[in-house]
Amino acid sequence: MRKTVLVYGGISGLLMVMMFVISFYMMEQGTLSFDNSELFGYTTMIIVLSLIFFGVKSFRDKHNNGAITFGKGFKVGLSMVAIASLMYAGGWEVYYNTVPGIKESFMQRYADMTAKKMKHDGKSQEEIAKKLEEMKSLAEMYKNPFIRFGITLMEIFPIGLAIALISAGVLRKKEILPTS
Repeated sequence: MRKTVLVYGGISGLLMVMMFVISFYMMEQGTLSFDNSELFGYTTMIIVLSLIFFGVKSFRDKHNNGAITFGKGFKVGLSMVAIASLMYAGGWEVYYNTVPGIKESFMQRYADMTAKKMKHDGKSQEEIAKKLEEMKSLAEMYKNPFIRFGITLMEIFPIGLAIALISAGVLRKKEILPTS
C-alpha cells in the first residue's frame, strides 16, 4: 500500500504545486485574471486529484486478487489525499515565502478582487466596506504560518476527500471465491 500511496499522492501533490506556480505566472503575465484564477485552480484540483481514483484502482488490481472493500479503498485514497494536500500546502508556504512580492501583495490583491466582484454584483458601499474590514482581520491572521497552512489545506483537502469517497465507492469489489 505504501508504494502506491506515495507514488500517486506524490505525483498529485507535485502536479498541484506546479499548477499554482503556473497560474501565478499566468496572472503576472496578464493571461489569467485573478477572478478566473480561482476557477482555474479548483478545476485543476479536480483534474489532478482524479489520479486518486487511478491510485485506488491500481492498488485494488495488484492486491487481494483484485478485491477491495469500501473501507480499504477509502483508506488508500485518503492517504493519497493527505500526501497531495500536505505537498500543496507546503509548496504554497515555500512559494509564498520565497517569491519576491507575493507575501507583500497577495492578501491586498485578494481584497481588491473581492471588492471589485462585490461592486460588479451590485453590493452597496457599506457591504463592501464591511467585507474589506473582515479581510483586514483575515490578512492579519494570514501572517501566522500555521493558520496560513491550515487555510491552504482546507482549499484542497475537501475536494480530495470527496474524490477518495467516490473512488472507494465506485471501485469496491468483492473477492470472487473459487467454486469447487
